[in-house]
Formats: sequence, structure tokens, C-alpha cells
Amino acid sequence: MARLVISTVGTSVLTNQIDPEIDDNYYKRLQQTANYTDNEIQDDPTIKEIISELKERAEQELSSNNTDKIRKASAELNGIYGLYNEQIEQGIPDMHLLVTTDTAQGRVSAEVVESFLKSKGLTNISTHAQPGLSTASSDIFVEGMAKLIPSMQEIIKDCKNSRYTICFNLVGGFKALQGYFNTIGMFYADEIIYVFEGSNQLIKIPKLPVKVDVSEIEPYKVQLAMMEVGEIRTSWEEAKKVPQEWILVDGQEMTLSAWGELLWEQCKKELLSKEKPLQFPKLEYHQSFLDDYEAKPAHEKIILQEYLARAACLLKNHRDGISAMRQDGIFRLRRYVGQHQDIDHFDLPKGRRVSCIAREGTLYLRHYGEHDYVNNNP
Repeated sequence: MARLVISTVGTSVLTNQIDPEIDDNYYKRLQQTANYTDNEIQDDPTIKEIISELKERAEQELSSNNTDKIRKASAELNGIYGLYNEQIEQGIPDMHLLVTTDTAQGRVSAEVVESFLKSKGLTNISTHAQPGLSTASSDIFVEGMAKLIPSMQEIIKDCKNSRYTICFNLVGGFKALQGYFNTIGMFYADEIIYVFEGSNQLIKIPKLPVKVDVSEIEPYKVQLAMMEVGEIRTSWEEAKKVPQEWILVDGQEMTLSAWGELLWEQCKKELLSKEKPLQFPKLEYHQSFLDDYEAKPAHEKIILQEYLARAACLLKNHRDGISAMRQDGIFRLRRYVGQHQDIDHFDLPKGRRVSCIAREGTLYLRHYGEHDYVNNNP
């Protein structure tokens, strides 16, 4: 079975090329500029030259075809070689994703590793450097991870649907990045691999039966559902109840943190597919809508509620939420013409429609279903 191998990438492929006896101050300069972006590096010719020199040394070391030298040169490659029992060609059918920080050093390191793997025939490979992700500060790192995790979840989901085995290679990478991915791996990876310090001996941690306690998440299901699709105001009393570790606050608005994303992803299918829809603010349900909802399969309920959460965000966050719904490019809330001109409607994917009455900032939902069904009895 093919694998998706996700490798966290640090800067070992550069730092391992430093000779302390002749490379005076190299370590210190790399540490000082560890979080410099590509643009910032351009303004510092000295560190730019250091990185370029170390990159050239690394590429020369990796071209030696000496497995021991290659594994010593790069923590990431040490893990990958261990995964394939030093038969690197075994990785050709697999997909490789290198995850690094949005820094000059991180990108150069990932570039060296990616180029080497491609030279060995592992062409199904890409690098992901989440914009803004760095270890410059705790806030910057946490915000970057909150944006990174959803994209990782989508990639992993697609690969699982294609029957890939998911492997997290956490031998390389910054400690903070490793820490997050170790936790994420407990939920998504079929195996996590490390290498013993100072050796080539691989450690494999198999998939563990980890499950989030849904009862701990349920009290905050409305807020979490809304934050997954948008932002909510910190002034909303219900927003203040959400545990601080699950949220990111930006001024007067808040959204899900990396941990909030992870927890909600584990629970949302169960919480969004129950018999009754969630009680979102500014949305009221007629019995006819509840009857339509109850009759739908679980996967359709989940999609519908994700859109209801987005509608609630628009209605709650705007002074004139109804106008925001009418102007929104997804909903395009609009009136029927003719017989039912006092009723509004909006469309959802796969030919679905919702009819409603907009009154004093609130939507009163009447029917949900296929276009013709709703149109014939809005």
C-alpha cells in the first residue's frame, strides 16, 4: 500500500555542514536569523552568503552516494532512509510532503531535501511552508499552526480516501513543530517514526486508539461550528465560554486555534448530524424546516449545518446581517417573485435550496431540500 510520508523539516541539513574549527560564528549567525524571511535575508549579505555556502556543502555531501554520510547530513533523510531500510527506491510509489517554516533557512533546507529525493526517483514530493509560520514568537507560531492544520487535514483526508497509509516522519524539524505534529499524528497517522539520538535505529510508534471525549466539546458546539467557517466577536457572551486553548483572539474577533481545529475536526461529524440542527444565533426554525432536516442523511445534515454556521456568522457580525446575506457571494439571499414575494431563499451545493423569511435581523427558515421541492412550497 502506498504511503503519504509527512516530514517536518528543520535546518539540520545546513547546520550539520558547519565546521566549528573554521566556521567562526556560523552557528550564532544562523540562530540570530533563524526566523528571517526570504526578503529579510536579502538585506543581510553575510548570512545570505553563509546559507548559500552551507547549502552547497550539503548538496556535495548528499551527492556522495554514501548512505552513512547522507543520513548524518540530514535528520529528515535519516528518518526516510530508516523508513525504507536504506533502500530509498522503495519510496518511489509514495507521496512525500515536507513541512517547514516560512523562513529563508527552512525553505532552503526543504529545497535541498526535496531536490535530493527527486534525484533518487521520488518525484511525488512537495514542500509546504505555511505563510507566516515561524518560531519568532509563541503567538506567531500558534497562529501559523492554526492556519496550517486545516490544509494538512484536507491532504490527509484525500490520501486516506485513496487508501494511502499515513506516516509522520518527525526525526527533523524544529522542536515546536515536532511537538504539534506528534499530537496531530496521534489522531491522523498510521505510524509516527523517530530515530534514536546518535544512531540510525528507527523507532516506530503505531496508531493509537485515541478518541476525543465528545461530551467535553458539546457545550461549545455552536461557537466551534461558527469559528470553523468564520470569526466571531469576542463581545458575544457565548464566545467567552470557549476554553482559551481552543481559540485565537485577534482584536475584537476570535477563531479556532490549532487545538480547536483538531478537536472540532474529531467531533463535528457526530455533532452536526444529530436529529435537530444546532441553535445558531439569528436563526429560527419552523417545524416544516425541522421536518425536512430530520429526513435527510447524516452527510447532508453536516453540509447544511456548516452553511448555517456561516450564515449565523454573517448575521451576528454585521449591523445589518440580512443585507450582508444578500451581498454575500455564496448565499446571495434573494426574494421570490410573484406569488411568494414575501419569502426569501438561498442556494446550497448539489442543487439544494433553503426558503426563509428575513425579519428584524433574523432568518426564519421554512423549508430545505431540492430546488423544485422548495420552490413548489417555499
